[in-house]
Amino acid sequence: MDGSVSAGEVVRVARPAARIVLQDEAGRVLLFRFDPADRPPFWCTPGGAVDPGESYEDAARRELREETGIVAEPGEQIARKTAEFLTLEGVPVIADERYFRVTLPPGAAIDTGGHTDLERSVMRSWRWFDRAELAALDELWYPEDLVDLLA
Repeated sequence: MDGSVSAGEVVRVARPAARIVLQDEAGRVLLFRFDPADRPPFWCTPGGAVDPGESYEDAARRELREETGIVAEPGEQIARKTAEFLTLEGVPVIADERYFRVTLPPGAAIDTGGHTDLERSVMRSWRWFDRAELAALDELWYPEDLVDLLA
């Protein structure tokens, strides 16, 4: 193979990402509902791209604070996944996603005041799901094996 790209082949940008499986004291998981204009709504764990020079753990800590207002250590990495998708900005990526479990600290509340303009435009709601509610959800949710990660 000569490294060339054939016509019609999508070139994907590498995107390291940290994602948080945030659970409350009852074991429910927090998901944000994304409602982009160019695709059906979907639910996803908090998290996002790793900034240049940032570790996955640092990114998890930052994303948790920005998206939920919670300051907490990311805990141990519980999963690593590769995903191909189109970002909300329209960039085709291949993501190296690392998942970290965080338990909601006592008395903590979700505060979405740290969301970016883009996040505010598409992340219009959030809610806690137990396993049964997640399994019964009639919209897409990611990661697809999240129920297993809650074990």
